[in-house]
Amino acid sequence: MNERYRNGRPWVPSVAGHVCRLIGVLDLVSALFPGFRHSRVHGWLGELPGGVTTLATVGQLTSGLLLILLAHALRRRKRRAWRAVVVLLPVSAALHLLHRHQLVTAVIALVLLGAIVVHRREFYAKADPRTRLRALVGLLGLGGVSVLLGLLIVSVHPSSERRPYGFPQRLEHVLYGLFGFEGPVRYTSARIAELVGYSLGALGLLTALTTVWLALRPETPKPELTAEDESRVRALLDRYGARDSLGYFALRHDKSVVFSPSGKAAIAYRVVSGVMLASGDPLGDVEAWPGAIHAFMAEAREHAWVPAVVGCSETGGEIWAREAGLDALELGDEAVVDTSDFSLSGRAMRNVRQMVKRIERAGYVCRVRRVAELDATERQRIGNAAAQWRGTTVERGFSTALGRFGDPADGECVVVTAHRAPDEAAGQDPSGDDLKALLHFVPWGPEGISLDGRGEAARQWAEAALRHSSTAPAVRMLRCAVTAPDHTEPIGAAHCHTACARAFLATVRGRSAEAVAALRPLPACDQDHAADLPGLLGRSCGDVGVRAPDGLTP
Repeated sequence: MNERYRNGRPWVPSVAGHVCRLIGVLDLVSALFPGFRHSRVHGWLGELPGGVTTLATVGQLTSGLLLILLAHALRRRKRRAWRAVVVLLPVSAALHLLHRHQLVTAVIALVLLGAIVVHRREFYAKADPRTRLRALVGLLGLGGVSVLLGLLIVSVHPSSERRPYGFPQRLEHVLYGLFGFEGPVRYTSARIAELVGYSLGALGLLTALTTVWLALRPETPKPELTAEDESRVRALLDRYGARDSLGYFALRHDKSVVFSPSGKAAIAYRVVSGVMLASGDPLGDVEAWPGAIHAFMAEAREHAWVPAVVGCSETGGEIWAREAGLDALELGDEAVVDTSDFSLSGRAMRNVRQMVKRIERAGYVCRVRRVAELDATERQRIGNAAAQWRGTTVERGFSTALGRFGDPADGECVVVTAHRAPDEAAGQDPSGDDLKALLHFVPWGPEGISLDGRGEAARQWAEAALRHSSTAPAVRMLRCAVTAPDHTEPIGAAHCHTACARAFLATVRGRSAEAVAALRPLPACDQDHAADLPGLLGRSCGDVGVRAPDGLTP
């Protein structure tokens, strides 16, 4: 990473995190294995802040688990974790001096306190207000449930109580028990007393750990593309959208956007498990990309997020590596089809021609339209069909999928639908409920379109369409294989036998490749086509040669 984004002493939070985790594990061992309490190691732990030697089992478990949770927070440079440690260390030192008379432990605690204060700038990660609110809500909710369950636990053994106890005494016993202390209720059976005590302690431990986890876990702010941000992004796409085929996917509603100081460039990103993941190249003027990258890296550093980029171009990768010091890893190549010189003629396209004829004989028609041309009813029907065929709520596209269909703001998107021909569908109109398959494309500048939900998702979409089409011919689909343009073999090949749709994606020597169809301009968008979907895409949106890829099976 570029030196400007490196921290002065990156080892400080790392060492603090590992030490906290080690002490936490040893505390758990000392609590779970009584024989360990009398070993030399356990005696040595008594000289460490956070070490436990004489506390109850519940206290030992709580201390160990909290230290493990704090270890992760300190390692991620959480400011809140630093504040908690600054408060806990002097309290620990005072308790050792007043109650345990252990001068060495108190001195070590104060020394550690001084060291953490000196290196306080290493713990700068900002807190997420939503995380704090979730922690408070979790504390109140789980606390209330724990109190109710505790009252039930205390009250279900009346025959074992030494004398009758009222509600205030039972409530007091529950509150004490949640913190690991003994309350006023006494039992004649030692087994019942231990059962109630450990049960209350476990409830309190669960409440405490859940609250701490909500408060200290890595920030995962809810992504939000505001109306103003979307307007600015669309303005950049209108002017510079032809540069990046993935640019339109920056309009996903689960992304956030950071702009360059000049406003001429922007980066769409999402935070997942502490990773600030940007998708595609920065939008806008290339000259303003460095400013957007610097703003992106500053945001990542402010929150202690790990910066990463997926799906950038070669140019974008070079700029990211130069400006941010990130390492570039080649994942695949993008297949771009120019429809101006595409043809189905020739030996290489024989399988495609045969597929076209086969689907035409099966009685399929295909329609290519802009989303703006669809009425609300048809948009709803197509969207429902897509959701049903996919059969899952998991969205893995992020950088190569829009994640929605039929939004009025996406009127320039292109939808390709396959239907049964009228004479094969009992007289129904092709635009009716006989939808068999679909593909969705997003704008790529003024003259191109880019496949939405592409790659493996598109292949699965097409296969799902086949599975749900009872009238489709009995055909099979193989994974596609697309050869990179820098190889001597013809650009790819999509061996894809299907009655309904085509999917472009393959593995080439361990790499993946995605297909993007260029359109100049979109032909016959308002007409029906008595042809198969693959053939239609081959004529109007681009296609590739066909051959059976080695090593791939149906």
